[in-house]
This record gives sequence, structure tokens and C-alpha cells, in this order.
Amino acid sequence: MSGSEWVVEAAGCEPDRLRNLETLAALFAHLIAELDLHPVLPAVWHQFPSPGGITGMVLLAESHLTVHTFPEHGTLCLNLFCCRPRARWNFEEGLRTFLAASAVEVRFLERPYGETEG
Repeated sequence: MSGSEWVVEAAGCEPDRLRNLETLAALFAHLIAELDLHPVLPAVWHQFPSPGGITGMVLLAESHLTVHTFPEHGTLCLNLFCCRPRARWNFEEGLRTFLAASAVEVRFLERPYGETEG
């Protein structure tokens, strides 16, 4: 058995959207609904003083979803870890829609449990 983890970097994002808690909460809600994830607690958010961004986390029954935004650079870092294999969400389209991202890099990591070769 193994888990699925996505490490996502987005650039060219609209800075005002990266500072907007409602926009990021909507992004999380959309992603959670489309992947049928199960939050165990409400999201926790920290908004840094202007011109800073936002850090957010949702603890999931499947593991976690986190985001860190950098409006001063127009960038975002997002991490989704699921303890079981899961279909890939369309991060490119989602981040273009919610944040106007012009470039999205997605790294996928399979997280094996138990013994590993080595």
C-alpha cells in the first residue's frame, strides 16, 4: 500500500488573490469536494501583515492539505498528502481559475508504507 503526495508550485498568480482568504478558502473547498476528501477540523489560516501572504492548513482524515502564498512574488506553494492512492486533481486548471496562475509545476510522490528497497 502507498500514499499519494503532490507538491505544487504556482507562479504568475494575481497578488491580490494570494492575499484574499476567501479566494483561498474557496480553492480548498473546491479541491476537497472534487477529490472527496474529509476534513476532520475546520481549516486554520494565518494572514501575514501586508504585503505578506497567507498560510493555511486542513487536517484531513486522509492526511493534510497546506498552502503558503507569496503575493510579493506572485507565487504559491501547495501540498496535498493522501494516505491512500487518489486520482490526480487538475492543479493547472484549478490554480489558473482561482489565482490566475500562468505557470504551475506539479511533483508527484508515491509514499510507500512498510519495507522499502534500498
